[in-house]
Parts: sequence; C-alpha cells; structure tokens
Amino acid sequence: MAVTAPAATLEPPVALIAEITHRCPLSCAYCSNPLELERSAAELGTSDWLRVIEEAAALGVLHLHFTGGEPLARRDLATLVRHAAALQLYTNLITSGVQLDDRAMLALAEAGIDHIQLSFQDVEPERGDASGGLKGGHARKLAAAARIVAAQVPLTLNFVVHRGNIDRIPAMIALGERLGASRIEIAHVQYHGWALLNRASLLPTAEQLAVATAGVGAARARLGSRIPVDYVLPDYFATRPKACMGGWGRRAMNISPSGKALPCHAAESLPGFDFPSVRDTSLGAIWNGSEAFARFRGTDWAPEPCRSCKHLEADLGGCRCQAFALTGEAARTDPACKLSPDHHIVRQAIADAVAANDLQPRRIGLFGRAATR
Repeated sequence: MAVTAPAATLEPPVALIAEITHRCPLSCAYCSNPLELERSAAELGTSDWLRVIEEAAALGVLHLHFTGGEPLARRDLATLVRHAAALQLYTNLITSGVQLDDRAMLALAEAGIDHIQLSFQDVEPERGDASGGLKGGHARKLAAAARIVAAQVPLTLNFVVHRGNIDRIPAMIALGERLGASRIEIAHVQYHGWALLNRASLLPTAEQLAVATAGVGAARARLGSRIPVDYVLPDYFATRPKACMGGWGRRAMNISPSGKALPCHAAESLPGFDFPSVRDTSLGAIWNGSEAFARFRGTDWAPEPCRSCKHLEADLGGCRCQAFALTGEAARTDPACKLSPDHHIVRQAIADAVAANDLQPRRIGLFGRAATR
C-alpha cells in the first residue's frame, strides 16, 4: 500500500545513491557489499527506476550516483542516465570500467552523463588483475579511461588502498596524471561486508599509513588545484570518527537493487529495522516519515561520551554500522573515537593484523550468496 508523504520538515537529500545491481565481474577481497547479495531477478525494473528518478528530482535531490556491483551489467543504464539528465540531475557513474567498451561509452555520452568515477585495484597489471580476479582487467580499465577522456567526460580515478598496495600510492597518483584524470581519490578500505571478513589481511601498518599520508600531502602540494587529490583515511587509525554519509538520514539516501531505501550503504546489516521499499512508498514519504531514517538522525539518540562532547554536531557519533559491527550495538559510540569505551577494539584489530596474510576473494555463488573457499 502506498504511503502518503507528510508535509516536508527536512532539507531534502543532496544525493541519491542508486545501487542498480549487485552483479559484478570482479571478486575483490575488500568488497563492502552485503554478504548476501540480491539476485538479478529481484532488481527493480526500468520503469521503477524511472519513477524513482522522477521522485528524486521532485524531492530536491541534486546528485544521482549510479553504482553497484557493476552498473554496466544493466542494459538500461543509458536510459536511466538520459532520464535523470532530462530532469537536470547531476549524474555520476561509479564503475570498474571493464565493461565500458566503445558502444557503452557512446551511449552514456549521448545520454548526458556528467561524470565517471573509474576504480583501479592497483597500478601494476598483474597485481590489479589478481586483486580483481579478472585476467586482462587492468588493461580494460586503461582503455576505459582513454574512452572517458576522449569523450570529454570528467574522470575521477578511484584507488582503494590496503596493506597490499598502499606502498604504491605515489605510482597511483602518477597514473592518474598520465591518464588525464580531473580528480584522484585515494580511499582506504572501509570494513563492511566482505571487507570485514578480510580485515586482518587488509589493514595497513601504522608505518605504512604514515608514509602514505606524507606522500599524499606531497602530491597535493605539487598538483595544487590542477588535479585535486581526495584522501579517505582508515577509521581504525583515527582518534575521532567521521560523520558517515554526512550523518544518518541527513544528506543522502541509498536505494538497494531490490528497492530498499537505506540511510547508508551498509544499513541492512543492522537488526531491528524495517527499511521501506520504493516499490510501494514514495521517496518523500520515506525521507520525511520513515522511522528507520529518523532513528539515528540528529543527536538526540547519542549516548555518553558523545552527548557531552564538543564535537558531537560535527561527527554525530560516527558510523552506526561500524558501531554495530564492532560492538553488537548500533547505538554505541563509534569505536573509532578515542573517547569511546570500546576504542580498544580497533586498537586490538590493528595489533592482530600485523602477521595476517590470507585474503579471501569474493566468489559469487548461485543465488547471489558470496561463497567461501
């Protein structure tokens, strides 16, 4: 049954993150998608996504991010981009690039794509292919980057870094320069989903992190505004948490492949929530009236020591999904904060990771379950 939206009392979300599929040709050990993936048969159809895009524009959303899985696994991607562009939404594609051939690039350019983020696993072909589990994948990414630049679409190169590749950050930035990227993002693994299972083998050492951070600083100083370099630090080495997604239910809405509306990418991992579906509820009703979106919105829910902390309005207590993953309680202070009574958990995780070296790649089994070895 459809739910009528109440009178809007909130600022609209700036961004809608459209996870249009969980299908993906890669098998990255740091995949942050849920352990139980959604099958293609459960995905929203084209007409549903077109309606959701219209509702997003009407609600006041400005940015629409197409992600997955691999968004290019869907044949209707260009149709969705064209519809969003016609509604004057800024469209961004987040892709592995391995399926971005000439025809796909032409279709996206003609549809009006505004920006493409292209992910790389490494700078060395053999290491990149091994990390993604696809022979020839690195070469396909290089070709995709050339196509994007030739089409005059702004390109961001995304490098997900971890213990196994963090020492090559300078080479990553150099590759971004050679490929003509307009922006480079160096993002440490975020430990959700499959990545959490591989945490002990992915966490860098403190020494690696210090060298990497200094290297990024030097690159920023050299490149200036010519090529901005974004740098996402690993929460486990922080002293204060980040306001994940700009705050629960504050700036973004995430739609899963089957249509569940979520405050963030990993929110389905939290027990005790009834997340609404865009199949039967409008985006406006979800944003303004959903109990799931309201539960951790703002700061009234916050426990001590957050409630007495001068940084509460800035970090909002950190990530609810990380708090649950590490403590079993979503309403606790994010253990990434040095003031959290659970901060010892992340310190112990770092200590335990020193000798670990057993990455388990994600293998997608029949019915969407990620198979273990």
